[in-house]
Amino acid sequence: MSGFGHYDRTAAEVEDEIVTRGVLMDIDWSDRLAVKALAREAIDCTSEKRKAMLDDADETVRAKGELFALVVLMLDIMRQSAEAGVQTPDIGVWKVLGPALAEASGETLD
Repeated sequence: MSGFGHYDRTAAEVEDEIVTRGVLMDIDWSDRLAVKALAREAIDCTSEKRKAMLDDADETVRAKGELFALVVLMLDIMRQSAEAGVQTPDIGVWKVLGPALAEASGETLD
């Protein structure tokens, strides 16, 4: 990401990639319990486990590893935008996934 702070555009691009991985994994983003379980798994996933998932021969496992890596990236984008005083709007599936991640990590979204 460049230093110009195009947080909205970057977040939208990451969101598109999250949606793509969700399609590969057949995720029903309206199933709150499934999304909460996925969020918990993403929060608990270590960088070593993500790396192993990304190297896995199974397409679905790789897609989940990519999804978890994208979650880390999206959280970083949100943190950077907040530090810059720019509010990045919750978009698409992030409206569901973001709060589930916050709940899984014990944080609250204000």
